[in-house]
Amino acid sequence: MSNSLYETLGVSKTASSDEIKKAYRKLARQYHPDINKDPGTEEKFKEINAAYEILSDETKRKQYDQYGDSMFGGQSFHDFSRENFGGNADINDILNQIFGNFGRSSRSSRGFGGFGSSGFDSFDGFGGGFGQNLDIQAKINISFELAVNGGDYEFNINGEKIKIKIPAGLKNGEKLRARNKGKSAGGHRGDLIISVNIEDDKEYKRDGDDLYKNLDIDLKTALFGGKINVKTFKKEASIKIPANTKNGQKIRLKGYGVKNRKSEIYGDMYLIINVILPSIDELDPELKNMLENRL
Repeated sequence: MSNSLYETLGVSKTASSDEIKKAYRKLARQYHPDINKDPGTEEKFKEINAAYEILSDETKRKQYDQYGDSMFGGQSFHDFSRENFGGNADINDILNQIFGNFGRSSRSSRGFGGFGSSGFDSFDGFGGGFGQNLDIQAKINISFELAVNGGDYEFNINGEKIKIKIPAGLKNGEKLRARNKGKSAGGHRGDLIISVNIEDDKEYKRDGDDLYKNLDIDLKTALFGGKINVKTFKKEASIKIPANTKNGQKIRLKGYGVKNRKSEIYGDMYLIINVILPSIDELDPELKNMLENRL
């Protein structure tokens, strides 16, 4: 039986959870797109993350150890991930669909022969029991800060209060799963699939794991330099403004961006300088005349 998931992470089938985590972190840093700019890095990074998503979950790992690569239609995991994890595909949904339903589908009259090129054509939908899809969908809006820092979030659906954990670094449009919060039937209960919309922030913009923020400074600081304090999502940072700083110039704060959910590496924050010019009417008359005559 082929077990290419373990090959993806470079570990043996008997590897411990700690060995799997250690191998994943090493590979995630090696192939993180912000660090490694070689062609194909992003696809490799997705493949590594997906493999870890399975092998770090005790239930999914047991299923994979039982069925091997037959869960991916007999393909190696590399070939399967290349076909299915590109574009805007939701990796978590694909994996949950496979591992949430493989046992039921493999015992159905279609057996393993129901797999198509995508590896899961024979599934009846995930989360339900006895062919029923008991999952329900919901959409929530969360603040920009909560998406960056993570934390608890509560909301009501169908009269039931739901409390979920927002992971730090969540991206707009990602989906979260609340187990056993869906519809009930036959002694089974489905899940609640939550689509997350992140509200815009007045100060910050996000690009991947990096944050951008406009920083106003006065003309004196721009000309002669100085130190200013800047509030960030981590802590207040003291930064040095060099002399002759230009309008629109960027200052990088390394590691002050968003924490990547898979690699646990923080992005950077970029402060975009906006020089505030004084009103000419408020200048000392002597300074005003000197500037007018000598500039």
